[in-house]
Amino acid sequence: MSTFLHQVFSGLATGGIYASVALALVMIYQATNLINFAQGEMAMFSTYIAWSLINAGVPYWLAFLITVTVSFIGGMVIERVIIRPAVKRSSLLGVVIVFIGVLVIFNSLAGWIFSYTIKSFPSPFPEQALFNNTYVSSHELGAIITTLVVLGILYGFFRFTPLGLAMRAAAQNPVSSRLVGIRVGWMLALGWGLAAAIGAVAGMMVAPMVYLDPNMMQGILIYAFAAALLGGIDNPWGSVLGGFIVGVLENLIGAYLFGTELKLSVALILIVAVLVFKPTGLFGKVLVTRV
Repeated sequence: MSTFLHQVFSGLATGGIYASVALALVMIYQATNLINFAQGEMAMFSTYIAWSLINAGVPYWLAFLITVTVSFIGGMVIERVIIRPAVKRSSLLGVVIVFIGVLVIFNSLAGWIFSYTIKSFPSPFPEQALFNNTYVSSHELGAIITTLVVLGILYGFFRFTPLGLAMRAAAQNPVSSRLVGIRVGWMLALGWGLAAAIGAVAGMMVAPMVYLDPNMMQGILIYAFAAALLGGIDNPWGSVLGGFIVGVLENLIGAYLFGTELKLSVALILIVAVLVFKPTGLFGKVLVTRV
């Protein structure tokens, strides 16, 4: 029973990371109806920025805030400079290729600047397990709390602030939003900035668990895709819940059925199953077209 509970709580911790990345994917999808295949590499590069600041003597939480800010600005720049022209001038396949190109660029830049040597990344949480529990480490528990805090901040932002409401309107109905004076283009750029900032938080939370290297987010991105599809690619809350579900299933199935070598297969099976049997996910919207 103790081993089972440890697998569940550990799954919730890793699921929180998947939920953060899935939330970033959903935010970009809601704004543009596109999947950002470079989301994981953007998060990885942001984590390297934090690592550089910490190694330069900057306190962890100050480096955290600087990294989130830089990532937010970088996400907006990528949308304005790369993604928007590609969407206007290219086909859907062309845009997908641009996303893959951005992925490769970030991966190569990280390897060129920081090398492909595996590096350790500090945790902001104490080494000793909180509340003297034996099921989850303090960092794993901190990662879960961080994910829930980010989700709460986003909920408050989109529900109660004029800017958040404008971003929701721009994502749901761009034409009507332009008619009432909302600058839809800037709302989309802000959405990309927020997604990049959320990805940076996820990268800094996952790096102490898996170590820091240019390829650290590639497997995590697959789990995040599974989480977003399972919860509903158009539902932020669903994607977060999907992340926790995927994390727990990954640990339990990997521990009791497949073994750790085939844990990634869990995410791939979930992706295929959702696309085949319930494409809208557990909490996604079902669109009905009258003809």
